[in-house]
Amino acid sequence: MTPSSLRQSVVVEPNAADLMTANEFLSQPQPGAVPGPVGGTILVREPPGYLHGIVAARLLLAVANYATAHRLGVAMAAESGFTLFRNPDTVRTPDVAFIRTERLSSRPIDSYPEFAPDLAIEVLSPWDRPERIRSSIRDWLAAGTRLVWVVDPVRGLARVYRVDGSESPLTTGDVVDGEDVLPGLRLAMSAMCG
Repeated sequence: MTPSSLRQSVVVEPNAADLMTANEFLSQPQPGAVPGPVGGTILVREPPGYLHGIVAARLLLAVANYATAHRLGVAMAAESGFTLFRNPDTVRTPDVAFIRTERLSSRPIDSYPEFAPDLAIEVLSPWDRPERIRSSIRDWLAAGTRLVWVVDPVRGLARVYRVDGSESPLTTGDVVDGEDVLPGLRLAMSAMCG
């Protein structure tokens, strides 16, 4: 086995009787698994790596600082799961999430929230497969996420997906806009990926 083949996402295909719910996963975590099931199936992935961590941290800080300064809501760090669908359960974990204030619960949630964030940010890893990313984007938008950013730190590119079905490619010289989700937020691609 080559090192690159070890880094690929692995889907463990269970029998229908082996499907796991989000609550079962919380009480019986699986080592190396992405938090929560996707379609009831547990996904296992290698950690994403150094550059991914740097870019995800930059994005989290930018979104969190802006949201706090403008009292717009809260940003959440990587691996904060959201239950998007039930029966079978799908829990997705963006690298960065943002939830507007009016959607926040007044009580702490000790499990996966049963809603999609307003913004989901995915930072690509070198071994991410296009179908995994497309599947995540489809799930986010179908569950009500209004804006999805997919950032490719190696190539300095990004793509913005909107709930209305439109999308925009961005390159190194462009700016990522918070649109109506985080009004006024503008992040230079060169600062995020440089």
